Amino acid sequence: MLFRKVILKGEDVSLLLERKAKKDTKSDWLPAHYFFILDKNKKKVGVCDLRLGHNENSYYGGNIGYRVFEEDRGNRYAAKACLLLFSYARSLGMEYVIITCDPDNLASKRTCEILGGELLEITELPEDHVMREGGSTHKCIFRYDLTQENSLDGQQSISETSCKERP
Repeated sequence: MLFRKVILKGEDVSLLLERKAKKDTKSDWLPAHYFFILDKNKKKVGVCDLRLGHNENSYYGGNIGYRVFEEDRGNRYAAKACLLLFSYARSLGMEYVIITCDPDNLASKRTCEILGGELLEITELPEDHVMREGGSTHKCIFRYDLTQENSLDGQQSISETSCKERP
């Protein structure tokens, strides 16, 4: 079987496909593509993933997840990776994506705001949701419309509303 590397290239970061996961109907997990985030010098600075489609799990857990390694934080790698994932999701026919974060995760919340998402709500996770096992109880739910181009440049009005300020 021939495996083709998928590399999504941006100005400051690239995404290298690590693996794909099929839909798991038993747990209701969507198919997903997992990437390494690479800086300009091709150094791995983090990981991200795109979950394809929409269901209750993607509403609370998001279509996009990311983690930037501690020593590489502060360079907006997560936001830059998300922009590449927005384009990739659009090319796969997705019209919108959801990104979520815990209300007290200020760095992730700031990334969501920088990307210009619409804060749909701050909600409590269902009592039986798997993310509660990791300590999460609430999520800020951001929606991104993929029917138009997204960019970090020209974000004149970034929402300053804190998730903690919402009921």
